[in-house]
Amino acid sequence: MSPKQVLVVGAGAIGAFFAARLASVPGIKVSTLCRSNFSAIKSSGIKVTSPLFGETTFQPRFVFASPEEARKVMKEQSLSWQYLLVATKVLPELGDASALLEGLVDRTTSIVVMQNGLAIEEPYWKRFPRNPIISAVTSEDPGMIVQTTRSTAVFADMLQAAGFPDIDLLDHVSMQFARWHKTAINAAMNPTAVLSGGASSQAMALDRELYTHMLAVMKEIIDAACQVLGRPLPESLPKSVDILDGVQEDVSGSRPSMWLDWEAGRRVELEAILGNPLRQARAVGMELPRTQCMYSLLKRAQEERTQR
Repeated sequence: MSPKQVLVVGAGAIGAFFAARLASVPGIKVSTLCRSNFSAIKSSGIKVTSPLFGETTFQPRFVFASPEEARKVMKEQSLSWQYLLVATKVLPELGDASALLEGLVDRTTSIVVMQNGLAIEEPYWKRFPRNPIISAVTSEDPGMIVQTTRSTAVFADMLQAAGFPDIDLLDHVSMQFARWHKTAINAAMNPTAVLSGGASSQAMALDRELYTHMLAVMKEIIDAACQVLGRPLPESLPKSVDILDGVQEDVSGSRPSMWLDWEAGRRVELEAILGNPLRQARAVGMELPRTQCMYSLLKRAQEERTQR
């Protein structure tokens, strides 16, 4: 049987992690499409360290610096991707991310959307209406995958073969709840880290005022999710208090990724994490005052910094 060809688009922390794990499975060939770290991956491969799997290094079959290069190699080698894993940041102000996949998708391709935020699948549904779109909520551990097509089950099997112990297959509404739930966590912690000047996750959770603020952000976004989706929050999803109490025990000193991007001068994912929840809530007559406050402040701060 021919090996499954997987192209990971975006080789940051999440993309590199999943690329490395899938590459460990016999019968799966993994390639990457990356930009800022192209030279490093091309010369030295991808090195990943995780508590679950330890340290691994692998060399992708192909490393592409641009979609044009990937399309050229596809044509030269009659190559087809069974799975495209999209793990880029969601920055709609810089253009439609689904356009990167033009010419990389054929009738056999399933697109796995591993990006953060809400309503991120829509550009892919519109551009590739005949291809399966698999929505996944991810972290360092495997996330939850919407169960819509046979290719979803096959992809879940691939993840299990790669050593991931817990793969949840969800229907569409349950998947959207999972996205709202993760967005609530991201919206509470990521912007707060930037606005507090780079406080660690533990420091924010131990600070009484910031704890109260983050808990309120999570509550208003989860309340909006229940209104938008017309159901109560599934009991299987962790409670906000339990999440923050767990963060209080995190002694790693880690800081949310939005702060790392902000500190490095990169654009941050405001629309996917803050703007989209606001817009969806307003569509059903709800306001999210804490979320709106952070969104307006950070959006203006980002615009001011860009203009300097």
